[in-house]
Amino acid sequence: MNNESIAYLFPGQGSQAVGMGLELSQTYPVANQVFNEADDLLGFPLSKLAWEGPDALLNDTVNTQPAILVDSIAILRVLEEQYPHVMPSYIAGHSMGELSTLVASSASPFSDALYLARRRGELMKLAGEQSPGKMAAILGLEIPTVETICEEASSDEEIVQVANDNCPGQVVISGKSSAIERASELAKSAGARRVRQLMVSIAAHSPLMASAQKDFNKEVNASPIQRPRTPIIGNVSATPLTVADHIRIDLQAQLTSRVRWTESIQYMINQGITTFIEIGSKSVLIGLLKRIDNTVKGVSISKPNDLKKLLEF
Repeated sequence: MNNESIAYLFPGQGSQAVGMGLELSQTYPVANQVFNEADDLLGFPLSKLAWEGPDALLNDTVNTQPAILVDSIAILRVLEEQYPHVMPSYIAGHSMGELSTLVASSASPFSDALYLARRRGELMKLAGEQSPGKMAAILGLEIPTVETICEEASSDEEIVQVANDNCPGQVVISGKSSAIERASELAKSAGARRVRQLMVSIAAHSPLMASAQKDFNKEVNASPIQRPRTPIIGNVSATPLTVADHIRIDLQAQLTSRVRWTESIQYMINQGITTFIEIGSKSVLIGLLKRIDNTVKGVSISKPNDLKKLLEF
């Protein structure tokens, strides 16, 4: 593989699954060490929750976010051990996956990134309880159309906005429940192939997360973030973050801002990236990649057998 053409991708919430990291930890001591360290740092057996469930507890955002980070870093450590010559030119993380990029780029120690993931989940859950909302996926409409729909469905008190620009034809909106309902009907009238309500009570990446963002910003300021070894493509800017201050700025707007994933992937492709390696379970990001540009290569790594896929590149 040509390192100059490789990028790492880290998934966010929605990629969790009971059993995540178990087979890898049974096979590679370095992966098991990451889960053990997380258990010690958090003060409870996150590994048991990730490996055995139950689903309801793992899907609680206060557990989901640290679990996804731990699983990703366990996979990363195995990848670094087995393929030490592989060095990506860029790293990107979808939503909370941006915290995983801090560890992957040596911008933050694992312990600090894990703390941020746990606090992010706690603060978002609290904001969801205080300002409940909804999210919905709109399939078959492009960003400009969805933006217009959101503007029409919003009022001063009830806002809905684009939360995730995941790939062409797949946009997630987020906001007040009533505004989501109005936007959903408008999307159907505009020819959306499908509008699917997401099973969440947290309106992520919308103004309803303002209180969570405010408190999370204090945690980010206190975190010892350093200059990244590898450029991180920010969710908010969709451009490389190469200094600590720029990473902080991106994280401190992320909870209330759009995840510009399509633009992030397109930026990396325009810089010569031809191979994307997703480090996490479920292959969600590789699925999006194929819809953004099917001429580039993508592989998802989460289990021991997946490592063999890298030999094909």
